[in-house]
Formats: sequence, C-alpha cells, structure tokens
Amino acid sequence: MSARTLLGRLVVMIVAAGLVLAAMVFPAVGGAGVFAGQVVESAVGSTSDLESGVLPAASTVTDSAGNPIAYLFDQYRVPVKAAQISPAMKAAIVAIEDKRFYEHGGFDPLGAARALVNNSNGGATQGASTLTEQYVKNYDLYVAATTDAQRRAAVAPSYARKLKEAELAISLDHKVSKDDILADYLNVVYFGNGAYGVGAAARIYFGTTADQLTVPQAALLAGMVQSPSDYDPLLHPDAAKGRRDVVIGQLRDQGSITPDQANAALQSPIGVQATAAAPAEGCIGAGDAGFFCAYVLSYLEQSGITADQLETSGYTIRTTLERGALDKLKAAVDGQVPPTQPHVADVISVIEPGTDGHRVVAMAANRTYGNKPGQSSYGLPYIPENMGAGSVYKIFTAATALEQGRLGIDSIIDVPASGYTSPIYRGPSGTPIPVRNDGTYAPQLSLTQALAESPNTAFVKLEESTGIPPVVDMAERLGLTSLATTPATRTRGSQSIGDVAKSQRQASFTLGVSPTSSLELANVMATLASHGTWCPPNPLLSVTDRSGAPVTVTQPACTQALDPGIADSMMNALSHDDGPGGTSAAAAGAMGWDRPVAAKTGTTQQYKSAAFVGATPQLAGASIVFDDSNAPRPICDGSPPYSCGSGNIYGGKAPARTFYRGVGDILAGQPPAPLPPPDPRYVTGGAS
Repeated sequence: MSARTLLGRLVVMIVAAGLVLAAMVFPAVGGAGVFAGQVVESAVGSTSDLESGVLPAASTVTDSAGNPIAYLFDQYRVPVKAAQISPAMKAAIVAIEDKRFYEHGGFDPLGAARALVNNSNGGATQGASTLTEQYVKNYDLYVAATTDAQRRAAVAPSYARKLKEAELAISLDHKVSKDDILADYLNVVYFGNGAYGVGAAARIYFGTTADQLTVPQAALLAGMVQSPSDYDPLLHPDAAKGRRDVVIGQLRDQGSITPDQANAALQSPIGVQATAAAPAEGCIGAGDAGFFCAYVLSYLEQSGITADQLETSGYTIRTTLERGALDKLKAAVDGQVPPTQPHVADVISVIEPGTDGHRVVAMAANRTYGNKPGQSSYGLPYIPENMGAGSVYKIFTAATALEQGRLGIDSIIDVPASGYTSPIYRGPSGTPIPVRNDGTYAPQLSLTQALAESPNTAFVKLEESTGIPPVVDMAERLGLTSLATTPATRTRGSQSIGDVAKSQRQASFTLGVSPTSSLELANVMATLASHGTWCPPNPLLSVTDRSGAPVTVTQPACTQALDPGIADSMMNALSHDDGPGGTSAAAAGAMGWDRPVAAKTGTTQQYKSAAFVGATPQLAGASIVFDDSNAPRPICDGSPPYSCGSGNIYGGKAPARTFYRGVGDILAGQPPAPLPPPDPRYVTGGAS
C-alpha cells in the first residue's frame, strides 16, 4: 500500500471522527507550531525496522560457570518473545492503554473519540494513541533516534508527527500479527528506574521474568507507562498503587479477570524490590571481577567487536574466569597490600598452560575496581606498568643462549664482581656504566644456579655473547607482545619499545627496565610450561548472540615460539628459586608451598617495583608490586609494604608471597605435578 493511499485512508478516518477527535489526537500545545509541522524528520522512515522486532539488548558477561558478572548496555533491555510474556501482562496493557487493540487496524478514531469523552468526564482510562502508534513513537524515541533533534521530533506536538505515526501504524498492522506488535511494544516502552521493556522491568521491580508476572504485578507495570516518574513505586508508592488499582478495575470491567481475582489483586501489596534499579552498566558493576571484565572488553575490541555492538546486540559473553580462583587471588593480594595502601599496588594474573590455548583463569589487584576516590579503573593487572619487572627478564637472556647453542643449563658461566664494566652497558652519552650486584656471589655459577641467585653481572656478561636484539626478540616471542606494539613515545610513527631496545643496543634490557604487565609475564611462563607453545592469553569460552548462535571472535593462532626441548630445559633450570639459596625460598616456606615450580624473581634498581613469575604444569602466574601513583617512589617491604625514601622491596618478598599463597590455594587438594625433564641437548650445551 502506497504512502499516498495510506495518508488518504488516514484523512478519511480523521474526517469521519470529526473535529473533536482531531483536537484530541493533535493537542494544541504551543498554538501555531502544532499546525505548522516544522519539526525535524522522524528517524523512522519505514516499517522495515519496526517489522523486525529486533531491539537493542543488554549483553551479559559471565564467569566460566555462566554466572553473570557484568552487563553492557546503553539501555537496560531484556527482549522477550510474545510467548515469554504472561497473559496477565498482555491483558493489563491492552486494558489500560488500548482496549480495542485487537479490533482496529493500527489507528482507532472511535477509540480516541471515546477516550476524549471518558477523560473529559474524569475517567482517566485511555489515551488517544493506539498501542501500535505508541510502539512507533517509542521505537522512534528509544531506538531509531540518534540525535537530540530526532528525539525531540519523536515527541513533538505536531500534526506531522501524528500523521507519520498513524501512517506507519496502519502499515505495520497489515504486516505483523497483533501478538507480535504487542510484544514489540512491551519490549520497547520505558518503565522507569532504568527498565526498558517488560523483561527488564520484571527483573528490576519483582526479581522475576516476564512470563511469571502476576495480575497485580502486571497491572502495576501497565499503569506506569503513562508516566514512569509520577507512578514510580519507590518514590510514589501510593500513586503507583492507585494507578495499579485503576488497571485492575479495567481488567475486571473488560472481563479479563473475575471479580474475585480483582478483589484479591486489589488487596495485594505493590511488592516491588526495595532496591529496584537497573544493574550497574559495564565493569564497574563487576566487583572484584572488574579488572578481568575490563580485559575481556579490551580483548573483544582488539578482535573487531565494537563497544556499540556490545551494548546493543544482546550477546552472552562466557569468560574463562573461575570465581573460586579469583576469590583466592584477591585474598592473596589484599593479604600482602591492603586496597587503601597509598602508592603500593599488588597485582597477579594466572593462566592455564596448554598447547591449544592459554586460558586466563583469573586476575586480581589489591585496588578496588571503580572510579571513586581510592579506586582504579586502569587495567592494573594487564596493562604494562612503567617501572619494569627487574631480573625476571634474565629468563630471556638464558633462553636465547640455549637457542644459540652457546651453553646448556648446567654450563658454567662467569660472574664478574660487582662494579663490572661491560663493553655493552653504557649510559645515554655512551659512557660505560658499572654493573652492580645486590650481594656477593661466587665467580662462576652454573646457568641454573645463576637463575636462582640472580647476579646482574652474570647476565650482562652473557648478553655480550648473545647480542641484545635476539634477547628482545625472545621476550616478544615468549609473551611480551606489548614490546612490539607499544610505542616508545607518543609521537606518531615512533618505534616500539622493543625496537628501541634493539636499535639502541640497550644492555639494561636483561635487567628488566621495560614496561611490563603481570598478564604478559604470566603468559611467558605459560609458554614455557606449554613446551614452548605461545598462545594469546584468552579470557573467552564463547560469545553467542541473542539467538544462541556463535559470534566469531578473531584472535591470533597459537605458534611454536620456542623449541620444546629448550622450553622444558628452562622449566627445569628455573626450578630452584624456591629451594636453598633461591631468591624466593623464604616466601615459599612462609606460605607453605610444597610442589615443584619454575620461578624467577625481579627487582628494579630504584625499588619502585618488584616481580615474581612462576609456573607449574597446571598453572602459570605472575605478581608485581609497584607504585601506581603519578609520582612513583621507592617501596619498602613491611607489613604491609609502604612508600619510603630508599626502598628494600624484592621480588622474593611480597610478590613471591602473593604468588605462593594465591596459586597455592587454587591448587590445594590437587596432587603436585612434576616439571618436565630437561632435554639432554640443552643440559651441557652445544646443541645444533
């Protein structure tokens, strides 16, 4: 049917209804402006979108068990199908808003005329617009409109708008079933307190679903659509109950319920939840899972799924987060550094190794996730912190030496005395800078012993033979991918941090001065524990759309980053850190650690950060304690660690205690798993 024909039919209806009807349908608000029709064009141009019934819907982020942890939305809406709405709800909205809904053709001049008479006599029962017209208007206002001008046009008191609504309503009535139009209306209309649509309203006000709404509940909601603010049951309970009772009376008078049912409904309390409100939007509402939630959104964005898609598509995003593991990690970080401790952040990330994927089990920070004072919405566990991870980076130098065939894990390496002047260790001006150790060491150690005791001079000396670029490449391959993607400066076209380290031959790289995240360090250990297989740290089990169909998430494929023999040998070489002479032995003992672990500690030169990485065959993790303020200062290890003038924090202290407690609690009850044996080719060196 053409627009001209539809408009002609509309005019005939209006003329038949008379001028009194015209005055009701097009109220003269503002005088001449109503008749002029000088408004912005409606955002709804045709019935095609209206016919689909597809409305913006909130996406849900869940943990691995399917329990919601966050909701993503612009409007909190839970669309439901017609069969998922209780008969009481359908009857209530028809009774109070459009009792001739099943009889008219989308536009009802007779009903509007009757409404005028009833309302003028104080009946206060029905408005002039049909439910179909109201659906058009609400769709225009809440869905189609994208600008303030379009939103104003959706509710402008003008003939132009009313004619357009009626035209679309008549067309829609010829194409869509009454039941579906009714469901579409109930899905789009606003019920107050952040509830868009009946599915959301049922949850928010009554903690139930749309199909379970009772007569008094349905009557309350149906009565609210006329004015969600005036009939807000939380702010105006008496007005809300009075309006509800009018709806119940209409249901009784129209034969939808019996007098006995009406009396019972009238006697029932309004029964809304005391805290009726839409859930917090986004990761702010995720509590302790907030940092993990934020990483999920970042991961999805990198895969090409936009924030707008997440807020409108009704996705179910099932993550890898294990709630029990999160609780244990949160207890571990808070146990070392309270959330309110100024200047000192403690973060940890844990990943499950695997040759077919690296599943992020949990991540935690001592900070509370949020935007309030004392909270943080910065990605503390997964965005690189600027202070570095210290001697943890010696792992990359050792792995490079093994790959180059220069030595094996039992090979003896030189340990120059503190103050050693290396030909490659220089300052910005090119002047040699002495390399200093934090302690006294034997002049020679095996590579395994050197990793456990961590003398700086030994690894700078080793770096002289491996070369610096291969060590940086090794770090990127094993999991520090941000080195290759993060610009060294904010200048457009600047080199990445890794490229700068290679081009400038920064020998300090092996001492861990580069920005580092606990998630990437955990993934380094997951790569070693996965026999050298690198995979992206994946927080997703599945993403499905509102129909349950899978949504494609593009992510990098796993790669064999390191020879399996080297990876297994490195796991073995790192297995003495918790033992006698190891830098985390005291922490392991204090936390009751009793299983094999490949581990390494790290501390930065000015004690502004310290790190610990560890891996068992079941779990890999990394903890970093660092100053997260805008003016970082040294950290002293105390109970709890605190900001101080000189600093004495070490990776074997609070960071190691965080790891050993958190990961130990997660693995409690599981039998200890042995580390892989070293590959004979990489024990004494000289591998081809």
